[in-house]
Amino acid sequence: MPISTTEAKFFSCTQSTELAKKIALVYGAKLGNVITSTYSDGEFQPSFEESVRGSRVFIIGSTHPSSDHLMEMLLMLDAAKRASARHITAVMPYYGWARQDRKDKPRVPIAAKLVAKMLETAGATRIITMDLHADQIQGFFEKPVDHLFASTIFLPYLKSLNLDNLMIASPDMGGSKRAYAYAKALESDVVICYKQRAKANIISHMELIGDVTGKNVVLVDDMVDTAGTLTKAADVMIEKGAKSVRAICTHPLLSGEAYERIENSQLLELIVTDSIPLKKESKKVRVVSCANLFADVMSRVHNNESISSKFLM
Repeated sequence: MPISTTEAKFFSCTQSTELAKKIALVYGAKLGNVITSTYSDGEFQPSFEESVRGSRVFIIGSTHPSSDHLMEMLLMLDAAKRASARHITAVMPYYGWARQDRKDKPRVPIAAKLVAKMLETAGATRIITMDLHADQIQGFFEKPVDHLFASTIFLPYLKSLNLDNLMIASPDMGGSKRAYAYAKALESDVVICYKQRAKANIISHMELIGDVTGKNVVLVDDMVDTAGTLTKAADVMIEKGAKSVRAICTHPLLSGEAYERIENSQLLELIVTDSIPLKKESKKVRVVSCANLFADVMSRVHNNESISSKFLM
C-alpha cells in the first residue's frame, strides 16, 4: 500500500494527556503544542501553537463527563478545520454519552447520535474509538469510524493467567455478544446475568443463567460506572459456588461509591484500560494500556494500510 506523504501531527485534549503521551511515544512522534486559555467564568479556548496546514491531525481525547471534555474535543476539531488541516481524526478511546443510543421511553434525546453530528460538524473527517457501548453507534456517522476492540489487549492477559475451569460471564443480557466472543477465543463456557433495575445505577434483582460451580469466572463489559452490577454479580457467583471472580471492563468511569464497592466485593481484581484516567489507585484495579493498540492503528490509518487484524470480535 502507498505510504502517506502528508505529515501526521498529534495533539491531546487535557483530560487524556497521559495516554496521548504514551501513544505518541509508541508511534515515534511528539505531541504538538496546544495552549488552553481559560476565562474567569470557566469558558476556555484551545490554541494550536504550530502550523497544521495540509497535515493529518490526530486529536486524542476521551469524552467522559464532565461535558467540558466533549466541548474541548469539539473546539479543537474546529480549530484544526479553520487552520486548514487536510485530515482531522478524532481519537476517542472512550466515546461518551453512548448509553443514550436509542429512545427507551418517550421524550428523551438520542445523545450518541447528537454527539456524532457535533463531531462531524466541528470538523472530524474520521473517528477512531474503542468498545462502543452499542455497535450501531457507528451508523450515526457519515464519516469513517474505526471501532477497535479491547479484546486484543485483554485476551493475552487472560491467557497468561492460565486459569483452569474458566468461564466467561456477561453482567447483563445486552453484553452477551461480547461474552460469547471472548468465550470463543478462550474456548470456554458462558454464563449470563439477568438483572432488573429499579432505576439507573440501581439493581433490584439479579439471577444467573448457567452454572458457575467450581469455575474461575471472568466478567466482561464495556464500562464500569458505579460498579454496582459487577460487584453484585461477583457476590452472587461466589454464593452459587464459583471458585473465583474477576472482571474486565474497558472504560473505568468508576463514579460514586465504585471504589468502595470494588474493595469490599468478592472480585479478585478488576482489569481496565487507560482510556479514562483513574481517579485514584486501588489494589484491586489493574490497568492495561491501550496505547500500543491506538498507535498501531493510527500508523496504519496514516499510511493507508489495512487495520482488519485489529478486529477480533
